Amino acid sequence: MRARSKARSWALQVLYAWESRGFDMPARNILHDFEQERQISDDSREYMRELVESVAEHRGEIDGQLDQSLTNWRLERLSVIDRNILRLAAAEMLYGKTDDVPPAVAIQEAIMLAEKYGTQESPRFVNGVLDALRKSVEKS
Repeated sequence: MRARSKARSWALQVLYAWESRGFDMPARNILHDFEQERQISDDSREYMRELVESVAEHRGEIDGQLDQSLTNWRLERLSVIDRNILRLAAAEMLYGKTDDVPPAVAIQEAIMLAEKYGTQESPRFVNGVLDALRKSVEKS
């Protein structure tokens, strides 16, 4: 598995833990604890941090953008896994510090996370929501 793909997987786990704890503590604290408990390669560590910090910093805006991209759903009704997969990809698409991740790559990586961690319906659902987000961003 490539370093950035693994970083996304690690970041999803951190975000899941953060949300499961009710966002009561800063994401940075969860991230720190996570790094102490897991063996994460240096190649993945930096990008994992970037993703988690981006979602934490922009969660309100990301959730707003995702809500607009959902059809007949509300973000809070989604599973925690699907919601955080969407947040990760949206963070890459909207707030990525590096310009070398095209939206299509962010979407494909999110689909792969959904296949691994989500339900049978998750990959198709994630693809649809993120494609709508991509189209919305391209228009503006």
